[in-house]
Amino acid sequence: MNAVPIVLFWMLALWGMASRGPVLIYLYFATMPFGAFAILPTAITGGLTLTPTPIVALLIIARTFVNRRGPSTFLALAVLPDRLLLLFLFWVVAGIATVFMPRLFAGDVMVVPMRGDLTQAMPLQPSAQNISQFAYLSISIASVFALTCTMQSPTARQHALKALCLSGGLAAITGFVDLASFYLPLGPLLAPFRTASYALLTDVEIMGSKRIVGLMPEASSFGGLCLGLLSALYFYRRAIADPRVRDLYAPIVMVLLALCCWLSTSSGTIVGVAILALVCALEWMLRLNVDQRKSSLYRRGLAAELSVVTCVTIGLAVLLIASPTILDPILTLIDRMVLEKGSSSSFEQRGMWRNVAMTSLLQTHGFGVGLGGTRSSSSAVGVFACTGVIGGALYYAFLLQTLFRRAYGTTTETHLLMAAFRFSFVAPFMVALMVGDADFGPITAFCLAMTTALAIAAKRPPLRNPSVRQERDASPSPTGDQPHPASAVPAE
Repeated sequence: MNAVPIVLFWMLALWGMASRGPVLIYLYFATMPFGAFAILPTAITGGLTLTPTPIVALLIIARTFVNRRGPSTFLALAVLPDRLLLLFLFWVVAGIATVFMPRLFAGDVMVVPMRGDLTQAMPLQPSAQNISQFAYLSISIASVFALTCTMQSPTARQHALKALCLSGGLAAITGFVDLASFYLPLGPLLAPFRTASYALLTDVEIMGSKRIVGLMPEASSFGGLCLGLLSALYFYRRAIADPRVRDLYAPIVMVLLALCCWLSTSSGTIVGVAILALVCALEWMLRLNVDQRKSSLYRRGLAAELSVVTCVTIGLAVLLIASPTILDPILTLIDRMVLEKGSSSSFEQRGMWRNVAMTSLLQTHGFGVGLGGTRSSSSAVGVFACTGVIGGALYYAFLLQTLFRRAYGTTTETHLLMAAFRFSFVAPFMVALMVGDADFGPITAFCLAMTTALAIAAKRPPLRNPSVRQERDASPSPTGDQPHPASAVPAE
């Protein structure tokens, strides 16, 4: 039974490699909710779990760079300061730290290992986790390079936005199927997709309710995935050219993802949803004050969104009047999972991980302990503790560079997408500061690549010969598709 999903995945992967269409882009997003699924039996890999999304990312990387122009394209991205130089240098520093620091400081620095006893610090030692964590980070960084090339095609961008909606729908479906398994005998249906070698916390209950995990390892990782997809889909959806996907499918998926975020009962996810709500309110106010004559597209949908918010507010008010205690279970859960989190054992344990990781950074004189050297439970602490002060500075300098990228005089689609990155980045980033690690993951890789690709495309000099322009626009993208005419709407 476990062989069926594995065979199905590899059939889809081979189809994606053989096809000149956008199959790999859809597969990249569609596999994100399957974080507990090993696409090769762990008995063959020596206990190492290979999940679907990194493998699809490798296929996209190979599709993009394994050709005659691949090396020159990669180097052009890696050596130019206004492209991906800072990210490339971060990868180099991370590699050096991972190879040398666990051996140079072996036995002299105390860390919390990635596997084993997580309740106390142990002396630093080289391990297989150094290799696996560096491999995953390398795939994420190489994905940014490959997707930067791919996302320069307007048609590829439209496919990616639709695939983002598909990923959110699959995440919601897997979450609700997992919830239904608490009441129905659906365990055998989910078991073939839960084959990872690491611990899977799939049957945890809180206050008599099941914490849904979908097909991810635990509730916090499922909640983080749903939050990332919800944040991205909310802000990126206005750039979707297909009105059915933009105005019908995307809102439905967003509502389902919001429910999944709540049902995951992850404290980090609940805080992230609150932050996302504040960011949405800020973005809504900014759109409301945009000059309608100059940027009418930014104001599109404001009336409908205001109507939804008003109806929800009125509905909650009526419910509270009819039954003042109806929200007590929700408030109790928030009080326990968020407000009382500081007194929980998990909070104390994660705090210990962060303290040990920061101490290890000081003990290595700022050089770090290498990727996979220590647990951190914080993306910022993980980046600095594992790659050192230099690596952390390079990575966050790249994030700032991407956040402040501009594309003047380009299409409205470009402005919508670049603004969407800045708003969608906030909530997942803040949550990652509490529960993340050094690897920024596939959703962030896509968002970074999208913004970089748009900035690169905006700097291309205009061609004077119309026939040459037509020939360039008609050239196949890495997905094999042609540009979508709706993506070339001039900025208003």
